[in-house]
Amino acid sequence: MADSSFDIVSKVDHQEADNALNQARKEVEQRYDFKGTDSSIEWSGESILIKSNSEERAKAVLDVFQTKLIKRGISLKSLESGEPAASGREYRIVSTLKDGISQENAKKIGKLIRDEGPKAVKSQIQGDELRVQSKSRDDLQEVIRLLKAADLDVDLQFINYR
Repeated sequence: MADSSFDIVSKVDHQEADNALNQARKEVEQRYDFKGTDSSIEWSGESILIKSNSEERAKAVLDVFQTKLIKRGISLKSLESGEPAASGREYRIVSTLKDGISQENAKKIGKLIRDEGPKAVKSQIQGDELRVQSKSRDDLQEVIRLLKAADLDVDLQFINYR
């Protein structure tokens, strides 16, 4: 019998992220507590730029955006935000969406599977994803349970289960 396998990936649905950003922008424009603060949120290339006239307002805009991401099913583990930085008379926060599993995190996940997973399971890094193989589908499901329970700093999805 052939080996069963699945891939571990960390992908962000960019259409959903764009929808969350547009919803956050509309809310910031309409909310009373943001009136007169020159607060805004927008795409700046691949990153997200948040601007406001105070550090607290900039953090509040980021909070609104995080809420919208959660409602759209995007994990906050895939959002990387900096601290508010003063730029002239405004504060800016630059955030990025992490796509793919870094080599460092892939090695951590591989080590976790080797150390705590079933012995017959093999994992290998393929670019920005991990392939996990085993003869037993039960072992693969055990690995999925193990990774879901682990507190990793990446949002994982399990695809191509066959």
